[in-house]
Amino acid sequence: MPTITKFEDLEIWKLAELQEKAIFQLTLKGAFAKDFGLIDQIRRSSSSVMDNAAEGFERGGRLEFRNFLSYSKGSNGEVRSQIYTANNRGYLTQEIFEERILNNKEISIKINRMIEYLTKTDIKGTKYQ
Repeated sequence: MPTITKFEDLEIWKLAELQEKAIFQLTLKGAFAKDFGLIDQIRRSSSSVMDNAAEGFERGGRLEFRNFLSYSKGSNGEVRSQIYTANNRGYLTQEIFEERILNNKEISIKINRMIEYLTKTDIKGTKYQ
């Protein structure tokens, strides 16, 4: 497996960035665009998924990275809950709802796998070299 040297190369960060872009676009349309409280919450939590993965990686320590990934996973769960809220309020088509939920669950699974890997590995991180 190649060594990842920047957070932009992390698959979980790339998927989270795509999710953030999709969420932002959804919040610009129709009645969703007028639900300012939900817009603020879902945009901030979707950004937080990628931001925490980036911050944890940049800290250079395995344990810190793992800790920040747990924040990222929590934020991703918050996004998923807010997708349900948007759907319940009639802002999403069934197709978009299912696509967003499926994508979100994929991100959670991959974050969890990375957390499990970081828990088991002996690699300490760049700041300990």
